[in-house]
Amino acid sequence: MDIDLNADMGESYGSWSMGNDAALLNIITSANVACGFHAGDPDVMMKTMALAQKNFVGVGAHPGFADLQGFGRHRLHIPLSTLENQIRYQIGAAHAMATALGTQLRHVKLHGALSNMACEDPIMARACYEAALSVAPDLTMVVLTATAQMEAVKELGCKWVGEIFADRTYNDDGTLVDRSLNGAVIHDARIAGPRIAQMIKEGAIITQTGKRIKTQIDTVCVHGDTPEAIEIAESVREAIKASGIKLRKFHS
Repeated sequence: MDIDLNADMGESYGSWSMGNDAALLNIITSANVACGFHAGDPDVMMKTMALAQKNFVGVGAHPGFADLQGFGRHRLHIPLSTLENQIRYQIGAAHAMATALGTQLRHVKLHGALSNMACEDPIMARACYEAALSVAPDLTMVVLTATAQMEAVKELGCKWVGEIFADRTYNDDGTLVDRSLNGAVIHDARIAGPRIAQMIKEGAIITQTGKRIKTQIDTVCVHGDTPEAIEIAESVREAIKASGIKLRKFHS
């Protein structure tokens, strides 16, 4: 059994720094690089992709809402046609940077509030994915498994992989517990690693109540924007390896 380990990165902006991308890139197999709307800028994108390429880590785009002040975590309600164009704009930028480096943009993963809303609304999810594919038809969609995102890619018939989160807890409908609620984010690396290994072995999301939601799991996300990010990423990696599961970039 193989599993991919991904992380959101390239989320610094100008002189403002976010996360420890260099350390994460020694742990993960796929990188989701911010495209300048919720975080990141052209210099950061290029630097992050170049470092990922050097570490043989797969490069993907991480588009979000145009919400620098809120780090893409504000729920914005905009026309679908505008959202589609914003996705195209971000994918175009990521594709250009990857091409300039002589590497391949492999995947797309929606960020923050945009992702959360697309988990609930298959029409919105499909609009985002169709917009991305209109720019780069061979991209793989990284979707939150057992949500409307997965419903959308199945309808589209495009390439996709199912994702779970190492440091977030789940509601019984398969969606993520809202960050504003206690217990939404897991801060203890001793819990994160074994929990994820158990989910992969069972092929199921384990919710806050202990409910099992059987689903396809191909990749695990470890976030880079928390103080304990590296410890959690290392815990997840070691727990996966100890379970006899191989870490490998997903097939694009």
